[in-house]
Amino acid sequence: MSGGVINWWIDRPCPKCGYVRTELDRNPDWQCPSCGIAYVKYHPEAAAPRLAGRLAAGGREMAAEAKSDSSVLVLIATNIAALVVGYALGMSLADMMLVYWLQSCVIGISVVIRILCLERFDPAGFTVSGRPVEETRAGRRTIAAFFALHYGGFHLGFLILIATLGRAEPGVDFEWHHLVLALVFAANHAYSLLHNVRRDARGRPKAGTLFAVPYVRILPMHLTMLASGFIGTGGALAFFFFGALKTGADAAMHTAEHHVLARPARG
Repeated sequence: MSGGVINWWIDRPCPKCGYVRTELDRNPDWQCPSCGIAYVKYHPEAAAPRLAGRLAAGGREMAAEAKSDSSVLVLIATNIAALVVGYALGMSLADMMLVYWLQSCVIGISVVIRILCLERFDPAGFTVSGRPVEETRAGRRTIAAFFALHYGGFHLGFLILIATLGRAEPGVDFEWHHLVLALVFAANHAYSLLHNVRRDARGRPKAGTLFAVPYVRILPMHLTMLASGFIGTGGALAFFFFGALKTGADAAMHTAEHHVLARPARG
């Protein structure tokens, strides 16, 4: 088995039992030291053909990954800290919506940087203006620019919605505390970005998946933000309730994003 396998599975959980391989394990590179399965031959969907079984298997795998992924804990801690600081500063849920919007923009910026840092990527099925993208430096820049344009347009529309939600006159008031909390999230996502860039260098991520997954990540966050705006923004209970929902969605989709993008390309 090639050296690429051991580089892939070190510090990653086994897809069956969740055991995290380390450099100290001396069994064959292709085999889990705990349960003995061959990594590349194990497919949870084969062991659980029904949809419910596949979801359960994927959930167990993601739970194991989350336990070994310190960035999830850092993300949760960052969300909690932002909520506590925001409430201490007298910020409303409407204020926090702006902070979370800024966080979402930070996620988009980190994805652009991640794409530009790719050494290898799988462009299969990815097109821009009907033209396939090649696995070249120019192709990488094209994907990054297209994502920035697409993602930026989505967030411009969402900012307009925030500006009109519950207001007699449209407006967005950015203050220093919004930017301070946004910088806290930026530091967290910078930590995660370094981890992702190193991992990408060991594999060949699919361009289409890398482009689409951030939307899956942020949609639950934005839906929670919208719910807070329509249902109500008053009181400590509402503040922390919707903050907890957003934190849960953020952490769950962060784990799912890592789970999907961590899979090596086949072939």
